[in-house]
Amino acid sequence: MTTTSAEDEVREDSRAIGASRAFAWMLVVTGAAGLLAAWVITLDKFKLLEDPNFTPGCSLNPVVSCGNIMKSEQASVFGFPNPMLGLVTYGMVVAIGVGLLAGARYRRWYWLGLNSGTLFGVGFCTWLMQQSLYEINALCLWCCLAWLATIVMFWYVTSHNVRRGVLPAPGWLRGFFDEFTWVLPVLHIGIIGMLILTRWWDFWTS
Repeated sequence: MTTTSAEDEVREDSRAIGASRAFAWMLVVTGAAGLLAAWVITLDKFKLLEDPNFTPGCSLNPVVSCGNIMKSEQASVFGFPNPMLGLVTYGMVVAIGVGLLAGARYRRWYWLGLNSGTLFGVGFCTWLMQQSLYEINALCLWCCLAWLATIVMFWYVTSHNVRRGVLPAPGWLRGFFDEFTWVLPVLHIGIIGMLILTRWWDFWTS
């Protein structure tokens, strides 16, 4: 009975999937960046609730104006300030990264859950970008940091899952992710940068 139990544990462990230290550090760094942004925005939101005349430190000009973002309806989509969700989710990402650094291995469903979470995150950030640029007409630097962290996180988690067979994909796609994962977040961030540049071109060049 003991031998069978031990063999079952070995088989269970063989189906678990680990990750490289570089990938683990990526999760820790991007999760920490998002956590920092969420923490600062949350503190400023509380100060703004206490004093409607409070001006956040990142409100630098009519365009880069965190205060305008925080006062908008879009800043509390789920009935509470958006960054409070970030405090939980980015903290979870940091914990997963630290676990991987310690040698943790996760089952396929866990990796799929992480991928789904980052997909939701990048989708939510994309909506917030659209609202920020074209509805609120203002930009928050801390929000931008959270966007960047989420984008990098999503593409590298997706790459890891494709390369390790968690997500089914043809050989050429696995090969692409093996060599050129970095292209996707760079391209994604570059497009956002161009949208920000062109949205307020007159302001940046005046």
